[in-house]
Amino acid sequence: MRLALAGFALESVTFMPGETTLADFEAQALRGEAWREALAGTASVGGGLLAGCRHAGVEAVPLVYTDAGAGPPASEEAYRHYLDEVADGVLSRIKSLDGLVLFLHGALTTPERPHADADFVRELRARIGERLPITLAMDLHGNLHPELRNHVLALFGYRHSPHIDQSETGERAVWTMVHALRGDLRPRWAMRKVPLVLPSIFTATALSPLRELLAEARALEEDDSAVLDVSVFTGFAYADVPQIGFSVVVVSDGDEALAERVAAQLAGRVWGEREALYRPLPVHGMEEGVALGLKAARDAEGPVVLLEHADRGNDSTYVLRELLERARAGDVFRAAVPYLCDPPAARMAVDAAVGNTIAMEVGGLSSPQAGGPLAIEGKVLWAGEKSYVGTGPMRKGVPVNLGLSALIECGTESGGTIQIILTSANLSAIDTDPFLQFGLDPASYDLIVLRSKTHFRAAYEAIAEEILIIDTPDWGPADLTTLPYRRARSGVYPISHTTKRD
Repeated sequence: MRLALAGFALESVTFMPGETTLADFEAQALRGEAWREALAGTASVGGGLLAGCRHAGVEAVPLVYTDAGAGPPASEEAYRHYLDEVADGVLSRIKSLDGLVLFLHGALTTPERPHADADFVRELRARIGERLPITLAMDLHGNLHPELRNHVLALFGYRHSPHIDQSETGERAVWTMVHALRGDLRPRWAMRKVPLVLPSIFTATALSPLRELLAEARALEEDDSAVLDVSVFTGFAYADVPQIGFSVVVVSDGDEALAERVAAQLAGRVWGEREALYRPLPVHGMEEGVALGLKAARDAEGPVVLLEHADRGNDSTYVLRELLERARAGDVFRAAVPYLCDPPAARMAVDAAVGNTIAMEVGGLSSPQAGGPLAIEGKVLWAGEKSYVGTGPMRKGVPVNLGLSALIECGTESGGTIQIILTSANLSAIDTDPFLQFGLDPASYDLIVLRSKTHFRAAYEAIAEEILIIDTPDWGPADLTTLPYRRARSGVYPISHTTKRD
């Protein structure tokens, strides 16, 4: 048995200006043996696809794998490029292949395509024909289109956010494909949409009541052997698309009516918990949140995390600006701002050289909502090219390339000091590697400013004294009613009353 494998993923923030270009995807792209060498044994979906084939004793045929993370919509050029590459790769081997397993995010868009993942599968199916079965591994944050039912054997979503089960999700997609091809089972599946969408910070699967809903999904699988798999997709709030929001997907063995009943049951439970799901934790304004952080840090045994979660480009400057003003006002603290994406500023620091003090502007490049560039003066503690192999729960074994990077210390002699890690790559600090790879100790800081949504929790909940969620005016706010939705279908809680049609 031979299975073709491919991945083309992006979490598209449709409110952000610009596009995620073909060059952006190509910077992450792996093909054939390079895919095996880079991702085998890693915590990635790509690693899981390979592991699933190995465990099942089938031959993996890796075509192309690229995951651009989160950013502006993909360019149409990028979409067309990877559709052509996957289709051509399959067609050139079609006589020797038994199936295709794909990794698609579920919230991919292009300027012309609000549901590019569904378009990708539909167009791919039209190109390669009906003979070859397809299964999908997808992100929990996908805004799924019901059309997917027409084209794939089954699909599977992450069960955790932080996404510590990416590899396992890839393996589930492979396992089902293999056993279906061997005749051991007959996958039938159902999808129920729920008109509810959450801010990303509240899709953390350890938060109640989402935790209990996912426990119910696992119980439904255990209670009936014909229920093979239950996936709960929370949707992605920052993609303005018609199918925004929750989806419940149930895969059964040969019983579509059972899959429909189970999906309807769980979808009803999700809808009934909509208000509690939307706001399970307090959210603070910026000045209030920073003040609370400084107060908590005075007696804390570990660092206090200031979560600037609305940041969508890893370059927001709101909290950093407030901390600098607090330092100049005499507040005494030691803060870290890991992974502020600003390639020009990183280049300036490299050119200035270690040991020198440099005045420059940092951050605020991704959009006008990011707070604008911030003028700083700081000492260059480290500068150069930075790459490493990830050690955290989500990036374990995955090659990470930050490009030109720098560690800058700024602040005042009598007040607070702030260490900023400037990077050329747009990457969130979701684990402690930003500290470990630069020889720093996260426990030595009073405050740590993070821009992640849920993924940081896998590493930081164990070391943080407190986590304070701070809302800023960037493109990922907790209050979804402030966003200018245009395409979202009517009736989606809580945004339906703000949705406007052109």
